[in-house]
Amino acid sequence: MIVFDLRCGTGHVFEAWFGSGAAYDEQRAAGQVSCPLCGDLSVTKAAMAPAVPAKGNSGPPPAMVKAFMSRLAAEQAKALKDSTWVGGKFPEKARAMHAGEEAHAVIHGQATLAEAQALVDEGVPVAPLPLPVVPPEQKN
Repeated sequence: MIVFDLRCGTGHVFEAWFGSGAAYDEQRAAGQVSCPLCGDLSVTKAAMAPAVPAKGNSGPPPAMVKAFMSRLAAEQAKALKDSTWVGGKFPEKARAMHAGEEAHAVIHGQATLAEAQALVDEGVPVAPLPLPVVPPEQKN
């Protein structure tokens, strides 16, 4: 596996992992590499600094990171406890509640970046979740 810093045509810089440099080239040529922030397909490799490890203990200890992520996951689970999963119907449901066509309820689901931006532009109150949510039908 190899990680590349990529830049889209609008200037967003992001990381992506590929099986090899050739795999990146193939996927880009096939239009399968897009910016996760705006969906732009005009993606190129950005300048990268070499991965040189820092001296000493410059980062947080792994146990501290694990504890933080566990606490964040617990807080998110608590916030979603009384929320209803609506899956890909999230934009439609949120819009209907905002328009008064459906009763207000606490919901969570999936939306593309474009769908979420459209909701925000329309004044529909939405917020991203800090951690990914596994859809109920995909849980073990």
